[in-house]
Amino acid sequence: MDEEYDVIVLGTGLKECILSGLLSVDGLKVLHMDRNDYYGGEFTSLNLNQLWKRFRGSDKPPESLGASKEYNVDMIPKFIIANGGLVRVLIHTDVTKYLHFKAVDGSFVYNKGKIYKVPATDVEALKSPLMGLFEKRRARKFFIYVQDYEENDPKSHEGLDLTKVTAREVISKYGLEEDTVDFIGHALALHLDDSYLDQPALEFVKRMKLYAESLARFQGGSPYIYPLYGLAELPQSFARLSAVYGGTYMLNKPECKVEFDADGKAIGVTSEGETAKCKKVVCDPSYLPDKVKNVGKVARAICIMSHPIPDTSDSHSAQVILPQKQLGRRSDMYLFCCSYAHNVAPQGKYIAFVSAEAETDNPEVELKPGVDLLGPVDEIFYETYDRYVPTNNEEDDNCFISTSYDATTHFETTVQDVIAMYSKIIGKTLDLSVDLSAASAAAE
Repeated sequence: MDEEYDVIVLGTGLKECILSGLLSVDGLKVLHMDRNDYYGGEFTSLNLNQLWKRFRGSDKPPESLGASKEYNVDMIPKFIIANGGLVRVLIHTDVTKYLHFKAVDGSFVYNKGKIYKVPATDVEALKSPLMGLFEKRRARKFFIYVQDYEENDPKSHEGLDLTKVTAREVISKYGLEEDTVDFIGHALALHLDDSYLDQPALEFVKRMKLYAESLARFQGGSPYIYPLYGLAELPQSFARLSAVYGGTYMLNKPECKVEFDADGKAIGVTSEGETAKCKKVVCDPSYLPDKVKNVGKVARAICIMSHPIPDTSDSHSAQVILPQKQLGRRSDMYLFCCSYAHNVAPQGKYIAFVSAEAETDNPEVELKPGVDLLGPVDEIFYETYDRYVPTNNEEDDNCFISTSYDATTHFETTVQDVIAMYSKIIGKTLDLSVDLSAASAAAE
């Protein structure tokens, strides 16, 4: 192990694996280590026996739930937006050849106690029971404006400079009601809170366009895709990519202690008495706990069910977003459902997650509005985990630390963190202008 590397990556969570893949493709000499004997870190998928052991302390689940090996329960469940950042990274690195995707059946939003399909186009706006007749017409005009908007074509701007005008001002021009703004902002533009309303509107409009274009991509009921057999395939696929480009992998390496010189700069990593030298260290928060701070918790319920989420048109896979205002919360709640259709459970079984940024210390009470929407569940497990962000200055210590995974059930925030980290490590922006048609997903 006594070699020198450009970068040592610690932890095999998705962010770390994407970065080791990207850096290897760029020609850097990469060593990737993990204290665990499996890929994925927090991002792992568990079979039923492993799930039972983690939450119930034994590895003897009831036989009525089916064969353990047919379960692939993702611990950080997230759908992939079809034209989003992660797909661009997959195409940029050619990792698509290792994976098989399938379109996700449905994208829904919770409004006034009910679940509705998210309308994403002018045609859908006119059909949607979410809005009254006059509001449908106003929403249709707004959707047409967004669909026709092209950043480089001033004729499509209708006199609005979206780099200066706020999202709130654009919305008020169309006279949209508060409930309409709520589902557009949170379930369509995928904003995490309402601060976007007072920011320049360009990002908001771009996010709406991304949703609509992703929806049109596979002609499915949602803009999302998901890998067959779940997300554990993703870190392993990027690990394979890194290995193809000369990256070295070592699992089951205890301690993985980062070594620093007299100036506080990372110079290597020691494990089992051997030190590998390096110029930079990339890791998840658990490897450098002194350089991160806790910024909250994610609360979640993991459920095994024998039916789809009610009122989601019998979707075998679906996302439901519960905007904060609908629940009187400070942040949104998310429902995620996947099933045997994506090979993550035995025939007839469904896996559902309810997740939210924890605002109390009682996940069972806090997540009840989401769990109640699921109908009867065969089994339910509750847990909370801490969320960390780095506090260090990378220029001072050459340590590049990822943030913990948030409560969202889509990948956009994850990819933003990866792209920002890549720019800091390499000193250039990741070029993600790719041919999106290079990725495909099977319809149902």
